[in-house]
Amino acid sequence: MVVSDMGIDLGTASVLVYIKGKGVVLKEPSVVAFDRNTNKIKAIGEEARLMLGRTPGNIVAVRPLRQGVISDYHVTEKMLRYFIQKAMGKHQRFRKPRISVCIPSGATEVEKKAVRDATLLAGARDVEIIEEPIAAAIGAGIDIARPCGNMIVDIGGGTTDIAVISLGGTVVSNSIKVAGDDFDEAIVRYMRKKHNLLIGERTAEDIKIKIGCAYKREEVETIDVRGRNLVTGLPKTITVTSDETEEALHEATSQIVEAVHAVLEKTPPELSADISDRGIVLTGGGALLRGLEELIESRTGITTMTAEEPMTVVAIGTGKFVEFLSGKRTVQ
Repeated sequence: MVVSDMGIDLGTASVLVYIKGKGVVLKEPSVVAFDRNTNKIKAIGEEARLMLGRTPGNIVAVRPLRQGVISDYHVTEKMLRYFIQKAMGKHQRFRKPRISVCIPSGATEVEKKAVRDATLLAGARDVEIIEEPIAAAIGAGIDIARPCGNMIVDIGGGTTDIAVISLGGTVVSNSIKVAGDDFDEAIVRYMRKKHNLLIGERTAEDIKIKIGCAYKREEVETIDVRGRNLVTGLPKTITVTSDETEEALHEATSQIVEAVHAVLEKTPPELSADISDRGIVLTGGGALLRGLEELIESRTGITTMTAEEPMTVVAIGTGKFVEFLSGKRTVQ
């Protein structure tokens, strides 16, 4: 009988599924579109994301996860069920899989229980909850079992998790509700205030990906942005520079740097010395924002680097955590 252990990175922006022996098999936006009149789900994942801001009145595209935790329980359960079945394929539905799910380090017991219950309802045999920084460290190839300090800054869609890890556990951690989605919102606000231009979330995300930066760049990049002029009410196109995005994102990126600083202040001296030698590792989709490494480095004086494939490290780490657990159980 074919049965696979799987790890799920249940993110605010996207859901990634890792299957033992296969790697990351699925990466889809955590968006669900449903019909308000019939209460039936119309689309899940990428198909639903394309509907954001473009649906008729009766169809609503929603994100059932807000800031890393479940805001709509039933929709999350349906979305998880869909992704688990899609990842496993029709021929593998003989036996329920053992699943580990990662959540922000600041999640409460109630929030953890909601994730566990939703995953069990969605078709899991057994559920393990793992904190995001631990999963990110495993996925980034760090040996977390060793007695030395490693600092992970995981910037997702809804939360940024900062943790100092040693001997397989978290020594100091902090989770702030400022991350990738806040970068998008900051760009929307900036465009409205500075250019009287109203743009949607998807356009803001596009600006962030193409020219967004957290630190002044030598070469200034530009992009043409289309939106609605708030004065005339008509469509308008303007040119935005990378320097403007740095200004727009300044508040959000500063909050992340301050949170990193606060964790460093609480770190025991021996582990601080380790971090100073080994550097800070950035993971998560938000780590792809250009100039973030330089910004953290300039404020803390500690070498900062981004993990390879920062988008998938948490999912890989979550999956490897299941493998690690199953190995432990076989030994016992």
